[in-house]
Amino acid sequence: MAEFKQLGVAADHVTRNLAMRQEVLNVHPNAKFHDIKHRMKEDELIEFLKDCDAAIIGFEPVTERVLNALPNLKLISKYGNGCETFDFEAMKRHNVRFGYTWGVNKLAVAELTLGFMLMGLRFVMPLNVAMRAGERPAIRNGRFLTGRVVGIHGCGNIGKEVVRLLAPFNCRIIACDIKDYADFYKQWNVTPVSLDELLARSEVLTLHLPKTKQTLGLYSRELLSRLQPGCVLINTCRGGIVDEDALLDRLDSGALMAACFDVFAVEPAQNDRLIHHPNMLAAPHIGASTEETRLILVRAAIRGLTSATVVEPEEFYGV
Repeated sequence: MAEFKQLGVAADHVTRNLAMRQEVLNVHPNAKFHDIKHRMKEDELIEFLKDCDAAIIGFEPVTERVLNALPNLKLISKYGNGCETFDFEAMKRHNVRFGYTWGVNKLAVAELTLGFMLMGLRFVMPLNVAMRAGERPAIRNGRFLTGRVVGIHGCGNIGKEVVRLLAPFNCRIIACDIKDYADFYKQWNVTPVSLDELLARSEVLTLHLPKTKQTLGLYSRELLSRLQPGCVLINTCRGGIVDEDALLDRLDSGALMAACFDVFAVEPAQNDRLIHHPNMLAAPHIGASTEETRLILVRAAIRGLTSATVVEPEEFYGV
């Protein structure tokens, strides 16, 4: 059993889901949950956790100010993947232990990515838009996924899962990553390439990057202009990595065959011109939203309470 007295579950996804709440209560019957209907900001988080020495947190802000106001909080377990709201330097200064499981949502996001590939290549979105508008569109020839050159930008846990799911399609897979996954690339016949080559060769390009100072705005107007004509661009990682105004221009011009995005710079998405574009397939950040994944995520967070360790910030740069 974890060594703490009071557990506070701040992760908004968990608090809104009765099944996930029960998963926590089965192990920690005295855990408390908040009833706020939105994701808590700093002041709300401080008030909620003021009597807690342990917490399960999703994307609530774990900042220097929050930790300074919560001197008794010594253990945090992360619900889900993505840690851009955590100040790991501050956590280390405050000696807060951290529990985290890598890649727990990988299958759900990878399956959505594969679906996006198929729908983007077959003009599913513009044809569906036309039919919903009462039109009877003529046949429009798309392209096979089988045999395509698929580029993966970021070949970590989710990128690797995409590679595995693509195996029956006999795609030529190229990958760009700051890390070297030589053994995996050899096993799955993946060719590592530079960013320049990734942009030039990808017929389908899927992004699986963390949101960092280096990746924020990375897919600028200039970078998007280097994609080959007719490319399908997929983003199931984080909003803000792609310049949405530049993306809209590329769709308007026909330079991109389709864009399939699950994430946006502002969420809920507010760029109506972009999300209503007939060649834009938009989803409201549902990558990890399967019943199975939600249970996987909350169980990983529960385990993290007992496996938490002292934070080494460099381990989480770029998560």
